[in-house]
Amino acid sequence: MAGAGSWPRSGVVPADGGGRAVWGECEGSGAEPYLAAAHLDGEKGPAYKCSCPSRKIPCKHVLALLALWSRGAVADRRDRPEWVAAWLSARHARQERAVNGTPAAPVDPERAAATLRARERAVTAGLEELRLWLRDQVDGGLAGAPELGYDHWDRMAKRLVDAKAGGAASLVTQLPQNGGDRWPDRLLERLGLLHLLVEGYLADEGTDARSRAVVRSRVGISTRTEEVLASGERVRDTWRVLGSREGLTPDGMRSRRTWLHGSATGRWALSLTYARPAQVPDSPFRCGTETDGELAFHPDGRRAVRVGRTPERPASPPLGGTVDQALDSYAAALAQDPWLEAWPVVLENAVPARADGWHLADPTGASLPMDTGELWRLLAATGGRPATVAAEWSPVTGLAPMTVWDADGKALAL
Repeated sequence: MAGAGSWPRSGVVPADGGGRAVWGECEGSGAEPYLAAAHLDGEKGPAYKCSCPSRKIPCKHVLALLALWSRGAVADRRDRPEWVAAWLSARHARQERAVNGTPAAPVDPERAAATLRARERAVTAGLEELRLWLRDQVDGGLAGAPELGYDHWDRMAKRLVDAKAGGAASLVTQLPQNGGDRWPDRLLERLGLLHLLVEGYLADEGTDARSRAVVRSRVGISTRTEEVLASGERVRDTWRVLGSREGLTPDGMRSRRTWLHGSATGRWALSLTYARPAQVPDSPFRCGTETDGELAFHPDGRRAVRVGRTPERPASPPLGGTVDQALDSYAAALAQDPWLEAWPVVLENAVPARADGWHLADPTGASLPMDTGELWRLLAATGGRPATVAAEWSPVTGLAPMTVWDADGKALAL
């Protein structure tokens, strides 16, 4: 990608407010090139921009452009494209507002709507192609799938990334590819979920607003935090923080999922934060506490952001239930979101048990298989005695404990 042939247009130009900027248009697999730029020596160091959907900052296109520039392969230019001028001008305006303490300019609603329409057109084209690809996989049969190379799957995922459908691309990369136990069942199930996502998005009409929001979110069309705070559904309650889990996104970003539960409404809320690979995601809530205040919900009705800052206080152990109640709660959530990866559950008087692997059992004798990543911390905290445990349940990976409350009611984040 750092070859000059991939960049038919590029240049180094003066930046508004001082310094220089390097820009370029990188040819990709789509019809439109990726627009990449870097403000090389801004007041707070380099800044980056690219039209690709990657969450990595800087992305591979910007890194390739910088590699070209460092080799002297990008020439100085007087002229600059409109998109470069607009980006540098906006950066300069933000810096001036920060110095002068003036509020940010409001977002142009017409421009925002036009941008969204353009992205929806790109996503629709990408999902139409995915629909044909899925039919080809089934028509060709699944017996030879383990023999296919990674390129077979990655090509489709890259096309979806180019179409700005990153969520669908992530589902393609998660398709079982290397055989293993019951791989035909798992592959067919995953292909079916992708088919359901494609049909749900392309149908659009005939589904309720919440279902459309879930589908759009799973495809990869997200809503900015600013928009959620401005127009999202707000719910006031006493929010108990049950626990959090960290993970990695398909593009290498670190993520943190924090689950909250409303005491009066009984509503679940997910706080989701991201960070670069070398950093730690923000923690807007502390496990084992509760806070009185409002949460603003994304259109899918599950992900939420905090409205303002409200004091936190230690919380007593939450009310838990049995394994059957936990599975009922998961089934209800799955009916609203068939692509659900994990769901929070709280088990009361639960004890670790070992029989064909480790399980967490309730007083009725029912149990769920455990993800043993935090097993020894759980055993150390409880000594094998009954305890209230908040965990994430996934039929694929098992029960992953997040928080345990000891005999004195003190919360320990696992």
